[in-house]
Amino acid sequence: MRRPPEPPVLLRAARLLDVDKGELVEPGELLVVGDRIAAVGRPARLPEGTVVRDLGDVTLLPGLMDMEVNLFLGGPDHRSPLIPVQEDPAVRTLRAVANARRTLHHGWTTVRNLGLFVQTGGVLLDVALKKAIDLGWVDGPRIVPAGHAIAPTGGHLDPTMFQAFAPGVLPLTVEEGIADGVAEVRKAVRYQLKYGARVIKVCASNGVMSHTGPAGAQQYSDEELRAVVDEAHRAGVKVAAHCMGDTAIRAAVEAGVDCIEHGFLASDATLDLMAERGTYLVATTSLTEGMNTSHADPELQAKAAQVFPRARESTARAIRRGVKVALGTDAPAIPHGRGARELLALADRGMRPLDALRAATVVAAGLIDAEDRGRLCEGLLADIVAVPGDPLADLSVTERVCFVMKGGRVYRDDQ
Repeated sequence: MRRPPEPPVLLRAARLLDVDKGELVEPGELLVVGDRIAAVGRPARLPEGTVVRDLGDVTLLPGLMDMEVNLFLGGPDHRSPLIPVQEDPAVRTLRAVANARRTLHHGWTTVRNLGLFVQTGGVLLDVALKKAIDLGWVDGPRIVPAGHAIAPTGGHLDPTMFQAFAPGVLPLTVEEGIADGVAEVRKAVRYQLKYGARVIKVCASNGVMSHTGPAGAQQYSDEELRAVVDEAHRAGVKVAAHCMGDTAIRAAVEAGVDCIEHGFLASDATLDLMAERGTYLVATTSLTEGMNTSHADPELQAKAAQVFPRARESTARAIRRGVKVALGTDAPAIPHGRGARELLALADRGMRPLDALRAATVVAAGLIDAEDRGRLCEGLLADIVAVPGDPLADLSVTERVCFVMKGGRVYRDDQ
């Protein structure tokens, strides 16, 4: 059952951030009517019944956006390596509900859920979760769902490889994303689109935590990558490519993918190509310092020790070379809701605090073609968060979100 409508509200704070101008506006005042920002600054006349909420010495920011999460993994009680065969889709969805709530309450009002890689019988669990959140049944961020990740047999997100299962354990169908050859990848993409995917995730290369080959080895052929992009783009949907190695990144960019996830081993020449073509990078750079690999096999731990330092340097080069970097955490590689770690990592790699915040707002909004969010502007969605102090002077205050509004409804207020 939908909640009753909220009355108009005037939010008052010490300041708000104009992300376009890069300026703090003092005081920060926003009039919210329904699910939209009706005015920036206090209008001469308030609508009848307006509630004034004085939040005190905080800075208002646009709702933050995480461009790579998997809400169906991690979070509470995620200890057993056998969870892929212990949890059915219903339990996994309930796990995602808990993770979605935590993510929203930490200020992340929009996410891309980039690819299921579990047996679901063909059901797109993230599409179902999106519907439940949009209907107000559960609390969570706005979700751009990918459905099942498209991966080749033995590819990085083939879970039978990921968990080193024996043959015959947890086989996945084409509808669940395991696809080989042009005909199968086209069918896999079409299936995700048919049942509600709003972005397509493809595994273009191996990964650091892959058992089958070195990090970054290209796993889909150029022809298969072009087929994925062709199917998605004809439907008006973008393609995100999990990609590590330089050759695979270049192949994905030349195939027309819209963004590269990770890009850990990209060369300067490939980064220049991405900047020239406007291909986004979702760098997930904080996981190179915060990801717990102690549970992994020794060979994977050794691979991470070799790749992660290079990945941190690659992100810094991408920033310097003008690649469009949108924030993504790859949660649960970083715990759900802790996306501020990625903001701090981007700043550590060379971004100004303002640019790191832009990566999580206006740049992310551009990646998902969402013109209705990412700024505190009249007419846009009232997705608003508050942090203590001045984030341009101390970006770490984003770890202490104290107020969250999504679509005009308050989900957190620590006052």
